[in-house]
Amino acid sequence: MTDCHQEPKNFKICFLGGARYTYPLSVTYQKKFTLLKNLGTLFVIGFSVDWRPRLFHQSANFYLLANLPVPLLRYIQFYTITPIILLWLVIRHKIQIVITQSPYEALAAVWVKNLVKWWGYSLSLVVESHGDFENYLFLQRRVLLANLYKKLMQSVAYTTLNQADVVRSISHAVREQLKRYAPDKPIVEFMAWTDISSFWSAGSQVRAKQLTVVYVGVLIPRKGLTHLITAFAQVVGRVPASELHIIGRPENPDYFQSLKQQITVQKLSAKVIFLPEMPQQELCYKVAQSTVLVLPSLSEGLGRVLIEAMAAGTPVIGTNVGGIPDIIQAGVTGFLVPPGDENALAEKMIYLLENPHEVLTMGQRGREFVQSYFSPEIYYQGYQKICQLCMQSQG
Repeated sequence: MTDCHQEPKNFKICFLGGARYTYPLSVTYQKKFTLLKNLGTLFVIGFSVDWRPRLFHQSANFYLLANLPVPLLRYIQFYTITPIILLWLVIRHKIQIVITQSPYEALAAVWVKNLVKWWGYSLSLVVESHGDFENYLFLQRRVLLANLYKKLMQSVAYTTLNQADVVRSISHAVREQLKRYAPDKPIVEFMAWTDISSFWSAGSQVRAKQLTVVYVGVLIPRKGLTHLITAFAQVVGRVPASELHIIGRPENPDYFQSLKQQITVQKLSAKVIFLPEMPQQELCYKVAQSTVLVLPSLSEGLGRVLIEAMAAGTPVIGTNVGGIPDIIQAGVTGFLVPPGDENALAEKMIYLLENPHEVLTMGQRGREFVQSYFSPEIYYQGYQKICQLCMQSQG
């Protein structure tokens, strides 16, 4: 993979969203912002990983809110404090562009954009969507008064997307969803930042695969883990030496307990292993050593872990939803299965576990695909295009 060297620009940009950042930054985020600082002066409003708010500079100027334990309190904090910080950045640093992580988080920026417009200041708004913003919340947890809440969310998304100067999608499926809300807005499409260098290196070093199926991601209902575990019960019957490793953060304690109970009931306790989140430099080898990575999501904007696995030379199985078909070439780099189809999922896992030569062939094809689909250059050029469109909209 090549390094990306760009001539520095002079845009003043604020990235705004619910992302959580450590101090100092993780290696992955450090690489991302080291690259993007070539666009100009960067500011980031997000969340700390703990209850302590933080202010620091590391390739960008970070303003991190406290990561409060109760979601409602986090929302209140975000929508009251974020506009104040953003307004101060406009007044003090003459921010030109604010890039928001979702249509809902963009609401905090819409207020500021309209306020500063009163005194003749032009602030460009970019609204990103990294997934199915209409339904993802309802696929993650139970929501009281769901119909009312969904109508409110749709109203907010319609407002913010139509206030945007530029919209960004990460997949064809996300693009089509955005076009329903804001058909006349310019849309720039490129995938989310992925630090594939460590996965690429691991894929070059690992020579032998283990009889392991791996899942990487947050542990929430939307990811379809109950279907994966049930399907894996069929796999063990055919490939007794195989194991399923589930790597990720249990976002919902009740759901996590239900998964463990399911494993006990299906007598898979010795075969299904839960592992916590791990640094990229360790995760890449776990993925590279596995026979296949599975993403059994019921809804998915793109599926960045699929790209990481391909870079590591590991075939992938994903559900035919959202942006996943943008990545997986069925029968070439992996397989697509219908969401919730446990028999089809089990069949594909068994096939790869029983055909090690095909695993290596698919893995190599995946590495070739990644080189054409994602690179730091493509990512940087996507944001460069966004900034140029914003400046054009300002006249």
